[in-house]
Amino acid sequence: MARAKKADDPLAVYNAKRDFEHTPEPSGKARSSDTGDLFIVQKHDATRLHWDLRLEIDGVLKSWAVTKGPSPDPDIKRLAVRTEDHPMSYATFEGTIPKGEYGGGTVMLWDRGRWSPVEGKSARDLDKGHLHFTLDGERMKGEWLLIRLKPRDGEKRENWLLRKLQDEHAEEGDALVERELTSVSTGRSMAEIAAGKKKTRSRKNAPLPKFRKPQLATLVDDVPTGNGWMHEIKFDGYRAMVAAKGKDVRIYTRNGKDWTDKFGPLARAIAALDLPSCLIDGEIVATNAAGNPDFSTLQKVLKRGHSSQGEDDALQFHAFDLVELAGEDLKDLPNIERKERLEALLSPTEAPIFLADHVIGAGEKLYDTMCNAGQEGIISKKMSASYRHTRTKNWVKVKCTRRQEFVIVGWKKSSARGRPFASLLMAQHEGDDLVYKGNVGTGFSADDFEELSSKLSRLERKTPPVEVDSSKARGVTWVTPKLVAEVAFAEFTADGNIRHGSYLGLRGDKSADDVKPEKSAGKPKPVGGVKISSRDRVIFPDSGQTKGDLADYYEKVADIMLPFAGHRPLSLVRCPQGRAKKCFFQKHDSGAFGDAVKPVPIKEKDGGTEDYLFIENARGILQCVQMGTIEFHGWGSRSDAIEEPDRMIFDLDPDEGLDFEDVKSAAKDIRARLADLGLTSFAMLSGGKGVHVVVPLTPGHGWDAHKDFARRFAEALSLAEPDRFTATMSKAKRKGKIFIDWLRNQRGSTAILPYSARARSGAPVAVPIAWNELTKMTDARPFSIDDAKTLLDRAQSKALAGWGFATQDLPDL
Repeated sequence: MARAKKADDPLAVYNAKRDFEHTPEPSGKARSSDTGDLFIVQKHDATRLHWDLRLEIDGVLKSWAVTKGPSPDPDIKRLAVRTEDHPMSYATFEGTIPKGEYGGGTVMLWDRGRWSPVEGKSARDLDKGHLHFTLDGERMKGEWLLIRLKPRDGEKRENWLLRKLQDEHAEEGDALVERELTSVSTGRSMAEIAAGKKKTRSRKNAPLPKFRKPQLATLVDDVPTGNGWMHEIKFDGYRAMVAAKGKDVRIYTRNGKDWTDKFGPLARAIAALDLPSCLIDGEIVATNAAGNPDFSTLQKVLKRGHSSQGEDDALQFHAFDLVELAGEDLKDLPNIERKERLEALLSPTEAPIFLADHVIGAGEKLYDTMCNAGQEGIISKKMSASYRHTRTKNWVKVKCTRRQEFVIVGWKKSSARGRPFASLLMAQHEGDDLVYKGNVGTGFSADDFEELSSKLSRLERKTPPVEVDSSKARGVTWVTPKLVAEVAFAEFTADGNIRHGSYLGLRGDKSADDVKPEKSAGKPKPVGGVKISSRDRVIFPDSGQTKGDLADYYEKVADIMLPFAGHRPLSLVRCPQGRAKKCFFQKHDSGAFGDAVKPVPIKEKDGGTEDYLFIENARGILQCVQMGTIEFHGWGSRSDAIEEPDRMIFDLDPDEGLDFEDVKSAAKDIRARLADLGLTSFAMLSGGKGVHVVVPLTPGHGWDAHKDFARRFAEALSLAEPDRFTATMSKAKRKGKIFIDWLRNQRGSTAILPYSARARSGAPVAVPIAWNELTKMTDARPFSIDDAKTLLDRAQSKALAGWGFATQDLPDL
């Protein structure tokens, strides 16, 4: 039975509203926590979804129901309705309140931490109708403001506004509620909590993390400027991903090799820290006599073995990023926040474990200092960017000297006594070919000669693995291309060979297959070699854009389009005479496009194999445009993993008579249902009349599971709201409804790719948008090929940071 109120009991209203024989919520008395400054946020799917903000004051949790959730955007004010005080025991509550009980629905512990009034303010300011405070939670941070609205006549509830104030934790839009979909306590999604599933992971007892590919930096010519960048020393050593949990430590190379034994002293030092479950990104180095990190010294230490290692060349680990902590995936947090968490985890540090220092907005000075000290260069990181397990332009490297990896393909005999070879022949992979890059004849120590001659003798072969002219092949002993060497050099000659190369050492942590030329992306260069004929031909007759205009558009947006279009089987919409003439789909490689449009063999339904096509670079895009392509449609899997889909698309196709408001509402509802399943999704305007809801997925499941999930999800929505949705393509059954096109998620089906132009009136393009932008859109085609600069600027904005990328598995449905 519900309890009767007591006038002096601050929890009387709370207790009176609940029957504790039927609800799992805790009853309680007023009492303070150990610190007296607790705050929590609970995501509550009751009559309507909201987020409950609770601040510890006077032994209870003062509470506000925040519609739509807290926004980190200072321009967005959120209604926060004051509710009854809750007991401190509620701070750990997560579960389902039975239907029919007060507040019936699912409750997730969404955030937790500590709060305090800003200097000069007090919790007593609540009585005056405002509270200026700071939060230090796992998700909500920085300065916030609660302001009570003036009561209206007859109004029974207290309406307040919650607003983020401008500081380093501010972000555009609803990044917090869009990004954070699981419990900070159990890691469960709302759907898992509602289903009563047990904890999927315990933060305290989280397992040792598995290896994950590190984020890689793009080589540029100039140091990025502005206060949006943080700059670190580029260490001259081996990249390492360190998985630790207490005494259990694993050290992986950048390619996932377990080298824990090779780095035994470091593994023991990390184990001595007794860290919680974590995955740390960093660099292993050894210092030379001058105290500077030196790759050659590191090679010597590894050759000699760490058992005889001395203090003068001891191995060091410099940590610079934190990818996982206590079971929580941190990749979507900003660079600067991950660095702060790493500092909190490792501080104070002492040799041989170090926290890599950084500077903000002073990259040129750090770069000059490093170059003057003879160091390799610096790494610059966009502070607001998330962690991506691939090469990105959010991390860039600026080198003081030219250094790259090369594959050893042969050696030339030396006439000098005690020198087993005069020089080594080097190569790099360019596309499918291994290309000769010249010889290196300096930089070898006596130990290098001994090590290399032993390894090379076991790899000898009769035929050359690269094409070279007869003059360069004379006197060469060829070897199977297995060994990777790091080389410092002055420049590449006009014919692409190394000039003034000096051997630095072998890279046992890198595969020969991965060695490619490292070209600077710092100063954009024109895309060469693709001649666009008939540039003046009008291919959009109603708006006047030409084939040349289309080619110029694709050249400009290639860098932001390729993360989605590159290395993915394509279907092209070709309109050689313009969009008003005959257009057709092409999915098979005819061999006529050019060298940058590649074939990928795919097994067909009849058991045969056909070559489909894919691209890798801007040159490939432009070669398709030269052949009359307007639209690019892509598979839901990559060309190197055809049978493992990594992207799910729900295309919302409205029946005639429905307006765009209906489509927007449907997209937001689908996003909410996916979030209940723990899935992050993204919105894209199709450039036609619909919206695509895009769900990136971690490869690992097959097409049958992929298609089955999409079908059942769409059918469940159509059954729940049959007047709004249909999962059937039939025109007769789509009358007045929105067709949730799930059929794009079967093997061989394609969907329009982000930034692709459309063969439609006005030359519109398919455009990624942030969810908070969708409300403002009046149709699905606000941008055209004339808006390349605007699209490039948008792609670099906070609102679209990380758009289309998320590490998440296909859940059960």
